[in-house]
Amino acid sequence: MQVNPKDVARIARAAFAGTALEWYDYFLFGTAAALVFNFLFFTELNPTAAVLASFATFGVGFAARPIGAFVFGILGDRWGRRPTLILSIVLIGVATGIIGMLPAYDQIGLAAPVLLVVLRLFQGLAVGGEWGGATTIAIEHAPPEKRARYAAMVQLGSPVGTLLSSGAFSLVLLMPEETVNSWGWRLPFLAAFPLLAVALWIRLKVEESPVFEQLAEMDDRPKVPAAAVFTKAFGRLVVAICAALLGVGGFYLMNTYVISYTTTVLDVARGDVVNATVIAALVQMVVVVVFGRVAERLGPGRVTFIGGILTALAAWPLFMMIDTGEVWAIIFAISAGIGLLTITYSVTGALLAELFPVELRYSGVSLGYNLAGALTGFLPFIATWMTCIQETPSVMPAVVLLVIVSLLTALGGFLGERLRVKDDVVITEAK
Repeated sequence: MQVNPKDVARIARAAFAGTALEWYDYFLFGTAAALVFNFLFFTELNPTAAVLASFATFGVGFAARPIGAFVFGILGDRWGRRPTLILSIVLIGVATGIIGMLPAYDQIGLAAPVLLVVLRLFQGLAVGGEWGGATTIAIEHAPPEKRARYAAMVQLGSPVGTLLSSGAFSLVLLMPEETVNSWGWRLPFLAAFPLLAVALWIRLKVEESPVFEQLAEMDDRPKVPAAAVFTKAFGRLVVAICAALLGVGGFYLMNTYVISYTTTVLDVARGDVVNATVIAALVQMVVVVVFGRVAERLGPGRVTFIGGILTALAAWPLFMMIDTGEVWAIIFAISAGIGLLTITYSVTGALLAELFPVELRYSGVSLGYNLAGALTGFLPFIATWMTCIQETPSVMPAVVLLVIVSLLTALGGFLGERLRVKDDVVITEAK
């Protein structure tokens, strides 16, 4: 199967553009949950309970992601990669824009947090299908020896989404505090509508995966591919979940939890911490590009193992720097921590795609990644709760959680490298 290199690069760029919008929408909620949702939508609670409730709402999106992965996995493996990706991007773009129009608690009472949870559920459902589909379609257009670099292009959507969401909030926080809290926070969410139009225009130009077109001619395809992942590839699914844990859960510990901890416990200015996440996003972009290429030489499993071990070793010193409350130390620690865990994240798409056969790939990749998200999405909530119940709040609970997640990811990389099927892009031709 010969594919024009220019077409491959164009498909990868389109996958990246859509994924960047998806992560912008998704990460925007995390930043808002740490900064404003606690007192806008949970007004009747005491400050600590309001922060916990805000993070619980944030975590709901992760709980919905495996459901989205299951549903969109069936659509993607049976209906097609392209139409499924278009559906997912519309769903999250509309849900995010509506959040920007949502009345606060003091306007409509209990209905405000209920609607916020519902919209977060829709975000989670959409992301559950987006990332696996974007990774799958990019890899299935690419030659086998270059899959890691094109999978890394999809991963660039995460730091770009972070950069856009943190950058948007950095601009909003330049306004007077009362303006931010009354209507300024809505602007980044409302921006999802024009961004959706641009991303949809780009994605509509994407051709269907040539591998799926061959797969569609098979008569013996699984009718429910997502269910077949559990019955035919359960061991591989467990390895995929472990390999993806750090790139998802570790990120939210170093980002969402740290934003909340530094602004509420250490009383650091909100703008300074959000600016730190912008710098970290730039670091993340460099790491993704570099290690996408490194994985072509070492293998994505080995890169995942190395990234997991390095992050585990760095967890304690980085969080100790954060606990100093010094802005320069916080910026360095967030940037270094996110940079280290991004070593694993940069190759997650390549590793997970090579763990599953073509007929189960969209479902397997989506389920592995999003089950990892469901298991770790409540880490900011857990870390915050463990911090609050201490007599003297500290970051030690976050250190322990990050080390555990890092070591599990290292194990997933170690096992995943041994389970890779390096030529499975053309598995339908062999059949």
